[in-house]
Amino acid sequence: MALHAYADGGFFAPRKIANAFHTTSEEVARTAGLGRDAVQRKERVRSDRTQRRLREMVEVINKVEPRFGSALIAYAWYRSEPLAGFSGQTAMQLVREGRGDEVLDYVDAVDAGVYA
Repeated sequence: MALHAYADGGFFAPRKIANAFHTTSEEVARTAGLGRDAVQRKERVRSDRTQRRLREMVEVINKVEPRFGSALIAYAWYRSEPLAGFSGQTAMQLVREGRGDEVLDYVDAVDAGVYA
């Protein structure tokens, strides 16, 4: 899914992300490592921290979506599949810790055959 599908007015919109993954905005906040207020208050939604976490989550899911054939299955992978080399942590756990770039690098390495 194109990134603009998750955005509204130039900002990632938790409501649109939730609709795409058939979940709630509160669940999107939790999976991105944010509090409920971060997705409910307009000024918090637009904060750098909230937007960075939402962007990282969406980028990871978008990157693996072609592999799984749907955004919903990619979201399930993001939340539940332990990644090799990260002590059994999932992509969600790593993004919640602010390590989204490491997840993207990992996915690139797998695509290149490094972890095949």
